[in-house]
Amino acid sequence: MSTQVSPKKTWVRPIIRRQYMGSANKFGGFSAPDSITAIDGVAIEQLREYGSPLFVFSEATLRNKVQQLNQAFANRYPHFQAAWSYKTNYLDAICKVFHDEGSWAEVVSAFEYKKARANGIAANRIIFNGPYKPYAELKQAVAEGALIHADHLDELQDLESIGKELGRVVEIAIRINLDTGMYPAWNRFGFNLESGQAMQAVNRIAASPNLALIGLHCHIGTFMLDAAPYRRAATKMAEFWKNIEAKTTERLRYIDMGGGFASRNKLKSQYQAGNSVIPSFEEYAEAITAPLYEAFRSDQLPQLFVETGRALVDEAGFLVSTVVGSKTMPDGKRFLVADAGVNLLYTSTWYDFKISPAKHYSGTLEDVTLCGPLCMNIDKVRENCLLPDMRRGDQVLIHPVGAYNVTQWMQFIEMRPAVVLIQTNGQVKVIREAESMETLKRQEQS
Repeated sequence: MSTQVSPKKTWVRPIIRRQYMGSANKFGGFSAPDSITAIDGVAIEQLREYGSPLFVFSEATLRNKVQQLNQAFANRYPHFQAAWSYKTNYLDAICKVFHDEGSWAEVVSAFEYKKARANGIAANRIIFNGPYKPYAELKQAVAEGALIHADHLDELQDLESIGKELGRVVEIAIRINLDTGMYPAWNRFGFNLESGQAMQAVNRIAASPNLALIGLHCHIGTFMLDAAPYRRAATKMAEFWKNIEAKTTERLRYIDMGGGFASRNKLKSQYQAGNSVIPSFEEYAEAITAPLYEAFRSDQLPQLFVETGRALVDEAGFLVSTVVGSKTMPDGKRFLVADAGVNLLYTSTWYDFKISPAKHYSGTLEDVTLCGPLCMNIDKVRENCLLPDMRRGDQVLIHPVGAYNVTQWMQFIEMRPAVVLIQTNGQVKVIREAESMETLKRQEQS
């Protein structure tokens, strides 16, 4: 009778680690991460060929989001038009998905205006916002028929001059800031309603032979977790509209309620995250459209624009990152070092992203800090997150990261990575190539 001897197990030195039990903390505790092994049916492992780190966008999610937005407003209001906010993510392939779904373009710079025109968007389907519109580009936009939203008196003067040069009346809207009970108030942009500045701007326009007022615009904040301020803003906008038409000969056509709708991300200051605290598109739509029905007859309803960005693209974006090292800090806390940091994730300043392993693990979870590759102490993607025992070469998914990160990323210490789009047919398309030394040197002179 033969006896089989089990191989001797390798001895591992015991380590005492401080455990960070977060289930009872006042910020809602930690939740165990679900592993994500594929995006829209494409295995994360299959995406290694495009490099790491790697931004990945889901076309199906982009289309689903904008369709939900359009349905929520169109079911309530007959004259609705969405305008895609270019600053949120101005990659051409992303913009073209929204344009394909019927969205106009909302831009806040000459650069973005040129991007929209290069994407084939007619000027009369571009809303030109922002506090700085260079004179030459502003004149071009006026001549081509863009919807111009004036931000300050100096811009009104520019528009008057352009009207004289072109020998025509320039139709414009003005941006208004107003009190909706929110703090801090967004009062840096446009003309203040309560102080009378907005009415002064209207009177200036009404007195000019080269200007005509056709619209009102406001943008009351960002990542709005309450729909009620939109109701107050829409009510004030409608009242101001009535006041303008009663006191001047200006005849308005549209109201633009801006954007600011929240995504299913989590602010660091939030107690909870997810559907329980973030208004739906239906709630935003009801808050905005109900006051317009109260103020206007059904046959006199103004055109309504909404410039949504974050809520449409954030959840469609993922960042695949690879663990490149780990270390235990003097206080016993474990740090994981990844190849993606704050250079690629500007919004990590105020978001607690979800960090998901890219494969299934067994065993216990540990509270770790996920750091990036930069030689900077502030390069922390997530201060506290529960992860399994991850080793060098393992991958994590950081999400949702679709809004503002690709437009605000930095070429600092590391070069910027590739971006791919998983199309609705399941094919992976490179929509921005990774930077290389050749990319960077092309701009330089030695």
